[in-house]
Amino acid sequence: MENYFNYFTEIEEHYLRRRGSHLLLSTLDWALIETWKSAGVPLEAVLRGVDDAFDKYDQRPSKSKKVNSLAYCSQAVLAAAEDMKEAAVGAGGAEKAQREPGFEAAQIAAFLRESAEKLEKAKLPERAGFATVALAREEASSLREMAEFIESSGKLPRLEDLERRLTVLEEKLFAVLMAAAPDDDLENVRAEADRDIAPYRRNMTAAQVEQLHKQYVRKRLLERCGVPRLSLFYMH
Repeated sequence: MENYFNYFTEIEEHYLRRRGSHLLLSTLDWALIETWKSAGVPLEAVLRGVDDAFDKYDQRPSKSKKVNSLAYCSQAVLAAAEDMKEAAVGAGGAEKAQREPGFEAAQIAAFLRESAEKLEKAKLPERAGFATVALAREEASSLREMAEFIESSGKLPRLEDLERRLTVLEEKLFAVLMAAAPDDDLENVRAEADRDIAPYRRNMTAAQVEQLHKQYVRKRLLERCGVPRLSLFYMH
């Protein structure tokens, strides 16, 4: 995928530019971007879909309702992704070269250390059999070890390998967090997800809604506990 680690930022900036607003993206918006990322939707398809959706919106004679969520563009994004997929097959499946950003070793090490500090400060729920705090401290230690290795070697690590390792740490912590979280908290977050997604359900397939719901709950729960996202996608 082109501009791999610029995926979130470019979509955010493009959507807000078309919407004509400097408001921050909502939890639903970020969850949707994560859903597209996980599904392998190319950045170009998302940007093209956003443009298509807003072009059609601008042509409407009546604009009584404003575009309040990136979910408004979901159908157009998926259509653009399908068009690009068909075009690639028609062209013989030629793959575009992936451009990796100009990350520096020091930049990545700083991100890892910052994430470790946030993990140690996170307000994690505890439940018998699920040592969330101990796991967070263990992962914070791992992040610092990664940072020290990168700094001592002075070389940029293979980004795919590092991203895979960070994903494992995040998935492990989230699984324990879900198990330890109070039932009332989970119910409230799920209800919030249902409420925010409801207006856009008719524009998505059942599988897409399910995936979006999972991403929404994940993001909201991590935010409530102050747990940082470990993916390099979140490095600014």
